[in-house]
Amino acid sequence: MYTSAGFTHRKPLGLQSRGELMQSPRERSEVRPRAGWMVMGKRGRPSALDVCRVLAVFLSLFPAVSLQCKILKCNSEFWASTSNSGPEEEFCTALRAYNSCVRRTARTCRGDLAYHSAQHGIEDLMSQHNCSKEGPTSQPRARTPLPPPPPPLLPDSQERSDGPEVCHYERSLPRNTAPPNYTHCGFFGDPHLRTFGDDFQTCKVEGAWPLIHNKYLSVQVTNTPVVPGSLATATSKLTIIFKNFQECVDQKMYHAETDELPAAFADGSKNGGDRHGANTLRVVEKVPGQHVEIQARYIGTTIVVRQVGRYLTFAVRMPEEVVNSVEEGDNQDLYLCLHGCPGNQRIDFRNFRARAADGAGRSRAQGFTYQSAKAKCKERLPVEDLYFQSCVFDLLSSGDINFTMAAYYAFEDVKMLHSNSKRYHIFEKDAFIGNAAQRGKDLLSLFLLNLLAVLLWIECCTVHL
Repeated sequence: MYTSAGFTHRKPLGLQSRGELMQSPRERSEVRPRAGWMVMGKRGRPSALDVCRVLAVFLSLFPAVSLQCKILKCNSEFWASTSNSGPEEEFCTALRAYNSCVRRTARTCRGDLAYHSAQHGIEDLMSQHNCSKEGPTSQPRARTPLPPPPPPLLPDSQERSDGPEVCHYERSLPRNTAPPNYTHCGFFGDPHLRTFGDDFQTCKVEGAWPLIHNKYLSVQVTNTPVVPGSLATATSKLTIIFKNFQECVDQKMYHAETDELPAAFADGSKNGGDRHGANTLRVVEKVPGQHVEIQARYIGTTIVVRQVGRYLTFAVRMPEEVVNSVEEGDNQDLYLCLHGCPGNQRIDFRNFRARAADGAGRSRAQGFTYQSAKAKCKERLPVEDLYFQSCVFDLLSSGDINFTMAAYYAFEDVKMLHSNSKRYHIFEKDAFIGNAAQRGKDLLSLFLLNLLAVLLWIECCTVHL
């Protein structure tokens, strides 16, 4: 899914025009690294120690994946070879060795967030140090690390409370342009997905899956089975990475899991770091241990994370421009918020509901009949839309009454985050029409391909005759 880009520096796509317009003429003349890794800030040579610390955190968060994905070995070798500054050539040699090691893990690490971050970190470091792709890749030699430098002096909090224009998404847009179009994605329950395109799906997606990935942030969830033997899963872990962006924010990571919904980023901070626009990225605790809101004003984005019962829910409001800011070479096929769940991971809960209504399945064993589940969901969700139907599905498949509140809060988040009040509710006929339209497009494409093949065959036969 991910491919390594070249090692020459390229301007980012998508929001490139906005970034250039937001810079002063003097800043425009400078070569700026793209939004990516925290180590690529403008304060000097990137620290490989920081690179590896980020990767080490990833590996500690996803130990099951790490057992198969051997990126830890690559990480530790590179760390050992670059923990102390040395000649540029030696750094490039170590970086090429690191790149070769990471590429060898592609088969087992494909789709892993740590592997993906390592790829882009290498690309940025190659570009920053003008390292050639070709050259020696001898095994790195360990060095004795130097003591860490003293922390930089923080600027006055009042001075950086507001930040430059570039750190405020709407204010940074060119004048006389149309207001941005905001989109919404939600992920909750057993689990149910509302995509940026307002498609509503119920999915299996057990294990680690990426929800969002673009040039500004990445979101990954880990889902675990709700009941042994059931296809239904729910989110037990959530990781969000905000990539460093110009003079606004450092790279920050937020990680939550069951019974641990922190009110700060993984490094203990509550804002975007030491840069002038740091306060345009903030973690705000709404209800301790239950509800956190992350405001990323520099990209016009708001994220809501909740714990309801034993599981987590996720909701986001994001400008369409940011949603579509894809990285070069990334087809984004597996990012659930953008394209939905793969076909083989979807659950047809209409069929499940029909069997439950007839008294079949495990519904009584889980403590709810179809009628009692409907009555319980009706208490919080009076409109029988897909949020109501998802609530019924969750009660029948799990018996966990907390999923009633998960569906309720998911709809409350829609009302807060969705830009179109006429699209708050999604009904079953809407989802059916959307799926039918997609199936129609697929059949039409297949028909056209077959027709083209027949025409080519006829043409070839005519030529030979």
